[in-house]
Amino acid sequence: MGIVNVTPDSFSDGGLRFDAGRAVADAVRMVADGADILDVGGESTRPGAAPVDADEEWRRVGPVLQGLRAAGVSVPMSIDTSKAVVAERAIDAGAVIVNDISALAFDPALAAVVARTRAAVVLMHTRGRPQTMAAEARYGDDVVEEVTRELEARGTVARAAGIAREAILYDPGFGFAKQARHSLAILAGLARLHVLGAPLVSGPSRKSFLTAALGDVPPADRVWGTAAAVTASILAGAHIVRVHDVEAMVQVARTADAILTAASEPHGPAAFPRGPRG
Repeated sequence: MGIVNVTPDSFSDGGLRFDAGRAVADAVRMVADGADILDVGGESTRPGAAPVDADEEWRRVGPVLQGLRAAGVSVPMSIDTSKAVVAERAIDAGAVIVNDISALAFDPALAAVVARTRAAVVLMHTRGRPQTMAAEARYGDDVVEEVTRELEARGTVARAAGIAREAILYDPGFGFAKQARHSLAILAGLARLHVLGAPLVSGPSRKSFLTAALGDVPPADRVWGTAAAVTASILAGAHIVRVHDVEAMVQVARTADAILTAASEPHGPAAFPRGPRG
């Protein structure tokens, strides 16, 4: 899943693709580099980020979605939003996935939009809002169990709203209401989230938790750390990895998949947990 941030203030590449034409051209290149999904977002959700209203968010992402459709991009498009009105417009423009950091908590109307349009939805774990989530990074002895339980509760909400079970994906939300040690523990225990019975999305790309291992390096220089986290995610059974550096991470993903395939061969070690595929 290639990240297309149409924002002036995202943590890693804010402003890089704020021009719609540049965003479309870069997204087309991501597909050529091997992206299977494009995730288009118009509101930064980094810690402390200021919210934008729905009209401004759509002003940013609408031309990009329309431009991608006009360019003949055939891979599925995802809209990274927590707003019902933005999601509905994006689906009308061709998006088939709603990637919601709030897991349907910020906008009560969003679940109905997803259910009515039969879009897929990524339910991501967080607590609080971007302005306050750092203060919510409080967990007991087993952060993986807490995150799993809270995601399961959001899945129950989604199904109660009429969203089909097979349309739901889960994302543990690395860096969202989590200190670095929490994100690393979740990555180490990612296979345990298969108890949710749905595809898993992993988004470690360039995240600040990687600096716990890399030191104080800027986001654009965290590619190798991202590669390690993507590999760990895939070996733990993640179905989708959300990344900035598509060309490099395609190589990483293909190699990790080859390792998984070898592990499942008759003479392989079968050492890695595999989640439900498809």
